[in-house]
Amino acid sequence: MFNNKHMKKSRHNLSKSTVVAEIPVACSDELAAVEFFEKQRWGDTPCCVKCGSVDVYKMESFKAVEGEIQRVRNTRYLWRCRDCKEQYTVRIGTVYEESRLPMKHWAYAFWRACTSKKGVSALEIQRHCQISYKSALFLMNRIRFAMAPDLPTAEPLRGIVEVDETYVGGKPRYRGHKPGPRNDGSKTPVFAAVERGGRIRRHVVADVTGKTLKAAVRSAVDPRSYLFSDENAAYQGLGSEFMGGHLTVVHSRKEYARGPINTNTAESSFAILKRGIIGTYHNVSKEYLHRYLWQFDFVWNTRKMNDGERTVEAIRSAEGKRLMYSQATAPHA
Repeated sequence: MFNNKHMKKSRHNLSKSTVVAEIPVACSDELAAVEFFEKQRWGDTPCCVKCGSVDVYKMESFKAVEGEIQRVRNTRYLWRCRDCKEQYTVRIGTVYEESRLPMKHWAYAFWRACTSKKGVSALEIQRHCQISYKSALFLMNRIRFAMAPDLPTAEPLRGIVEVDETYVGGKPRYRGHKPGPRNDGSKTPVFAAVERGGRIRRHVVADVTGKTLKAAVRSAVDPRSYLFSDENAAYQGLGSEFMGGHLTVVHSRKEYARGPINTNTAESSFAILKRGIIGTYHNVSKEYLHRYLWQFDFVWNTRKMNDGERTVEAIRSAEGKRLMYSQATAPHA
């Protein structure tokens, strides 16, 4: 989708108080919701989503009332470009394009997804917005897609980077009093790489073999970084590929930190993920787990923003993305 310099210049960060004042109105009134989304996308300089021209105007409707032609509100919220003659709305070129759901429901769902640390379920959106569960799930899946990182252009993680893996879902690990295998086939392996005090990147992996995990590390971490992990043999041999080397802690000896060397940040991120899945979603299938990882990673990476700024960031991230039905269950690597 075309993004011109006018769109970027007109954008501005909203204070938390401003967004908090606007969101309740946007969640209850359709016109206010459309204007709210237009403001976040174009700021004070509306432009054409097709050619990028700023020579645009909002179309108006007229009707005959008692023999006189009167101007009425345009319920389709259409804009028109004088240069390319195209008509469009704020929905075009976003995850909510061709959606029949009112924009006020999108505003509420974005707000809840960005302000709930452990997520919000589609059932809760269904109850609060009074829509069907299918519509609520449609809405939330597309919001999670808006939160997905743009991996081809995303910068690799730098500095001190912790890497770890875990299993999500499935049957309990322990049976009776004896520890069972870590994965009996019902659990989904998830890899995480997290900067110390910075960004995180997690995704579903096929297995936890050395070949798979090393490839995941190489794709996520800058070679100029320090790599920290536990004693998992799958990471052995990576030290020569990173400027700061590969340092480990030995959990089997109850060594969880040796000075600054630890994987506590990565493990903490898994704790939040699992609390969200167990407490809010209860169960997530392997086919859709990657979308929930997008959501939890987005909230983690924007944790230093306030709730209003995070909501605006998510809405702006929805631009230029479309989730088609054929992509509904496509895994994310």
